[in-house]
Amino acid sequence: MTAVDGPVHGTWEPHPATRWEDGFLSGNGHHGALVFGDPNAERVVVTHHTLVRPSGNGPHRRPPRLAAELPGLQDRLLAGDRTAAEGFTDGRPHQWVQPFHPAFQVSLVRPAAEGGDGGDGPDGGDGGGGGDYRRDIDFTTGVVRAAGAGWTSRVFVSRGDDVIVQHVTAPPGLTLDISLDHRLPGAPAALAVGHGAIVTPEGALLSLRARYPEGDRAFTGVTLVVATGGRTALAAPRVRVEGAPSVLLLTRVRRHTGGLDVTAEGRALRDLPLDYDALLDRHAALHRPAYERVTLDLAADPAERALPGSELLKRPRDRALLERLFAAGRYHLLSSSGLFPPRLTGLWTGEWNTAWSGAFTNDANLNLQTASAAAAHLPEVTEAHAALIQSQLPDWRDNARAVFGARGVVAPAHTDGESGHSYHFSREYPLHLWTAGADWLLGPLVDHDETHGVRDPRTAAALAEVALFYEDFLTRTDGDGRLVVVPSYSPENRPADASWGTVNAAMDLSAARHALRTAADYHPDGPDADRWRALADRLPPHRINEDGALAEWAWPGLADSYDHRHLSHLYGVWPLEEITPYDTPGLAAAAHRALELRGAENDSAHGHLHHALIAARLRDGGRLAHALGQVLDGDFFHASLMSAHYPNRDVYNADAAHTLPAVLIEALLQSTPHRLVLLPALPPSLPAGRLTGVRTRFGAEVELIWAPGRARAVLKPARTVRIEVRTSSGDAESIDLVAGEDHVLSIGTW
Repeated sequence: MTAVDGPVHGTWEPHPATRWEDGFLSGNGHHGALVFGDPNAERVVVTHHTLVRPSGNGPHRRPPRLAAELPGLQDRLLAGDRTAAEGFTDGRPHQWVQPFHPAFQVSLVRPAAEGGDGGDGPDGGDGGGGGDYRRDIDFTTGVVRAAGAGWTSRVFVSRGDDVIVQHVTAPPGLTLDISLDHRLPGAPAALAVGHGAIVTPEGALLSLRARYPEGDRAFTGVTLVVATGGRTALAAPRVRVEGAPSVLLLTRVRRHTGGLDVTAEGRALRDLPLDYDALLDRHAALHRPAYERVTLDLAADPAERALPGSELLKRPRDRALLERLFAAGRYHLLSSSGLFPPRLTGLWTGEWNTAWSGAFTNDANLNLQTASAAAAHLPEVTEAHAALIQSQLPDWRDNARAVFGARGVVAPAHTDGESGHSYHFSREYPLHLWTAGADWLLGPLVDHDETHGVRDPRTAAALAEVALFYEDFLTRTDGDGRLVVVPSYSPENRPADASWGTVNAAMDLSAARHALRTAADYHPDGPDADRWRALADRLPPHRINEDGALAEWAWPGLADSYDHRHLSHLYGVWPLEEITPYDTPGLAAAAHRALELRGAENDSAHGHLHHALIAARLRDGGRLAHALGQVLDGDFFHASLMSAHYPNRDVYNADAAHTLPAVLIEALLQSTPHRLVLLPALPPSLPAGRLTGVRTRFGAEVELIWAPGRARAVLKPARTVRIEVRTSSGDAESIDLVAGEDHVLSIGTW
């Protein structure tokens, strides 16, 4: 951990983790490591983004073929049948996507002869490590360290070599029993497991192969054990190292069908530098610059900054906690993004029965978790997000054809990372009716392009396919000649007086308008641009209901259901700029009224922080602080600083951990391609601070310093542009930025 006149970039605990949820985390976006930190029985749970258990239900993992029935459904809904969509199904049972699961744990046990008990310490104590025990994690390197009684373990997951690195030292020598153990909570009894252990000139090679009960799919883990000095011997399926001052372990996991050449996997590990420092240098050269691009200093008390994370969590309103959660959120988001963006659990889990299948939940959670990627200068996250989308576009095309009989693409509400087909739906959750998903998921890629000033041709092509879908789907009109989105669905809510599948959900209207106009902007000289803009202009406006609130359904007669965790109807406020206090003050006031009326339903973390993000866009710092406070006061964070879905650390889930940095950035600074807003929703509890390295969508890096009654922002533009600057007072000023020339903005006397 590092702390030089500023926030701590890491966290620590004086005891090992006795629960997997409290284990410290390392990852490279492919492999993950969950580290307990017990000096007598070190356990490292190994995960990989590709590890999902086959469902064994192939025919139902395709989208339902309902296109022929679509015109009839549209007729019934437009005629006033408010339950018509409940029968729009092929009769299949409700089916979750394939569940994410861990691989195994690497177990390093010090036998009793070495002075350890081979297990956790009494009452969650130091595991025999004595009073000098400490475990910590350095966010700048991703290294998890545990030390006690002259024994030190270090673990990180390499971005440079895609391998889990463990290094254990105990001069003058240690004895360890090392094994790979698949027996984690919820592991299927029918999992077919085979172990292997051989001695090589470099050390010992352990392997574990597990074949799922369903079919011939399997995963294999390989660990190379390299001892410095001492003696290495096989005690299959374990390896015993005796009298070695240090031991290096390198671990990889492969998901595969059929067999895997373990010998070749071992050779690949032996070809790496078998030196801890060399491996760390190769990794840190990639990880450290990404992590250090953005920092947040809230002028916290140095004594509070020095506290263990578990103690700091008992002080939910201390600024030191927000500093550390901001740092941890960026670290965990970066560490879980690579092959894919983060799942509901990021990249980690210690059990097989992962809530909601540990899926990528697209209708809210994924975009909330990655909301800070552009501003917090993490293009690695956006690239992982793009990789997931690009891999699934063929399945999105199948969804459009099968369900709607249309060209183009429709995104699913859930995915396991393998399939992008829309097959997770039911009467209460008709997720196959959700047409806004492609625009919602492509939005972060558009933000990235705006930030960097270059339009990715992959994003341009995908946007064109979204526009093609709307060309085929938007064929029905109302009595005023306006287009109608039918069927329409507002995740995961229903009107108070109708079923879930309805007409003109606000999110669907905003998404269709945005997708069509954005596709036209990406193809300004193409033959379709004018047609797409004209189609967007024919969509109806939002409706303001009898409570003065922006209605969740613009179709007359559909009553709002206010007590719900999702805020899909305010998509036009966040993340879009369709509704702003500056350009559409009337709609912004109605959106604010809708936010005031929204309940928290089941107190899910994503609901509270989604509320906070929208409050920030509507310049309501008090409401943002209240929503954030619900999470900070609700005991949502484990000692690992990974979060839970519900209060009292109920259900391991990355939503709060990954979304919190976006909330703080939006409270301090917001941008569009032509606007900068300084301190739009500053909570009263954050009177002073410094935010450095954030990126804007007009291509400038910003350093922001603020104190009571004053602020100073240094803009470092990468391109020349004219922008409007808005301040906390509401004043507006146009300024010209010149690429390569710093521009200083001041509020008050600095």
